[in-house]
Amino acid sequence: MNPLAVITGGTKGIGRATAERFLTEGFDVVTCARQSADLEEFGQRAKDQFPKATLYVKQADLSLRNETADFVTYVNSLARPVAVLVNNTGVFVPGQLHSEPEGILERSIKTNVYSAYHITRGLLPKMMAEKRGHIFNICSTASLMAYPNGGSYAISKFALYGMTKGFREELKPFGIKVTALLPGPTLTASWAGTDLPESRFMRAEDVAESIWSAYNLSPAAVIEEILMRPVEGDIG
Repeated sequence: MNPLAVITGGTKGIGRATAERFLTEGFDVVTCARQSADLEEFGQRAKDQFPKATLYVKQADLSLRNETADFVTYVNSLARPVAVLVNNTGVFVPGQLHSEPEGILERSIKTNVYSAYHITRGLLPKMMAEKRGHIFNICSTASLMAYPNGGSYAISKFALYGMTKGFREELKPFGIKVTALLPGPTLTASWAGTDLPESRFMRAEDVAESIWSAYNLSPAAVIEEILMRPVEGDIG
């Protein structure tokens, strides 16, 4: 039986690239997204492109607590050990704290922090019983340094980074690895419409490759943090 990877927000950007990387290596993958059409498209392509692996899809808006719980229930219903969990789902709304629309903080926290918190807690009991697994939280360079147009996004990513550190300490006795991934500007839908050249961005596949590489260390080693930026640096 193939090992199982759970990757949230897997139809676009970093999530899609990571899901395809693990499918290529013979992992079965469970993913979710808000749009059922996107899931159907990815599901059909995966059948054609990765005949030796299975892609499981579940429509879910992880900013909603009940749909997050439904996704956890779905994953657990497969009765499979989770080898890898990638908490990738996120939302980015540019703006400034003093002037961003009301509700942006709540939306950012629910999507970027609460979803990872509840999914991790929902899948951990079996991982702890197995005493193995690797959790990746997709944080951001905004987890380390605020910037003028980061708004509530930066607050949420600081929180996710802190949560990652907490899980890292708690899960040491259980042999479960925890890694914070902190990518800078990556060419995904968040940058749609930008006038900047592609050369100023990292590729989602670069981020996915770093996850795959970190996962493949021996059981005795863990990369706690992966900080990635475009060669020319952050976009100011």
